[in-house]
Amino acid sequence: MYIPDSTIIPSMCGRFALSKSREELQSEFPDIDVPAQYAPRYNIAPSQPVAAIANIKGVATLTHFLWGLVPSWSKGPNSKYSMINARAETITEKPSFKNAFKRRRCLIPTNGFYEWQRIGKQKQPMFIGLNSERCFTMGGIWETWTGEGGEQLNSVAIVTTAPNELMAPIHNRMPVIVAPRDRDTWLFSNEMQLPGVFPLLGPYPAAAMQARPVSTYVNSPFNEGPMCLE
Repeated sequence: MYIPDSTIIPSMCGRFALSKSREELQSEFPDIDVPAQYAPRYNIAPSQPVAAIANIKGVATLTHFLWGLVPSWSKGPNSKYSMINARAETITEKPSFKNAFKRRRCLIPTNGFYEWQRIGKQKQPMFIGLNSERCFTMGGIWETWTGEGGEQLNSVAIVTTAPNELMAPIHNRMPVIVAPRDRDTWLFSNEMQLPGVFPLLGPYPAAAMQARPVSTYVNSPFNEGPMCLE
């Protein structure tokens, strides 16, 4: 499994936060049971557990997946096929993603993600979220890998798309953001209803979003806490 190095600044969507309190998260998703042991996170990185809302037997359920998709046909969880992002443009073609996109989509709650903008010779970490500063959901896909001994690993990748006008100067990709009105479509559409999911794969409106610089403290995936957002 990919282990983030403290000297590595991730590419594409490789770091995000879910730093809202349990009460705030429950208010945003009133139909989802947020467990009492929920704890805010300020610097979620690949290979770590990710809170996600998945369609479990027809019910939207908050669960956890390991960030770094391991296809069901992979030889093992340490496979080179572990991937943190899936490109929207080719998601229906790539063997690693197409079945998960058809049958196992999920929503990943966050109040913002990080990208690194090159300014001269430096890379400035930026925190990107909604103007309202409320939680939103990124589109994801998930898989279950089963070992020879019956052990199972549930893993996830974030779906990315072309940047909007806000993101373009910062990075050439951004996560797919699923608006509240579209969450049920993303979660519950079956294979016959996939045409209704495709319009959700485009960039989110730039006018609804904001970006601000934050401390390089966030550069290390081992750093955690409010300092990441300062």
